[in-house]
Amino acid sequence: MAAAGLPVGPDADAVDAALAWHGGDPRATIETLLADCGHLRVQLAAARNCISRGLTRGWLPELERPIAEL
Repeated sequence: MAAAGLPVGPDADAVDAALAWHGGDPRATIETLLADCGHLRVQLAAARNCISRGLTRGWLPELERPIAEL
């Protein structure tokens, strides 16, 4: 464990780290993750509008994950 109580190293679990960051409060953890997701969606939408299809050879980033990845 790190000094701040966050797990570190190759065996650290991202879920445990996120919960530890919020003092074990699952609601606060979910709220932060949803806010981060919303922010990244806005950033992705802005990037999508700035990328030309020629630059990426026809590929554009998608806002939604394909069902197979869920």
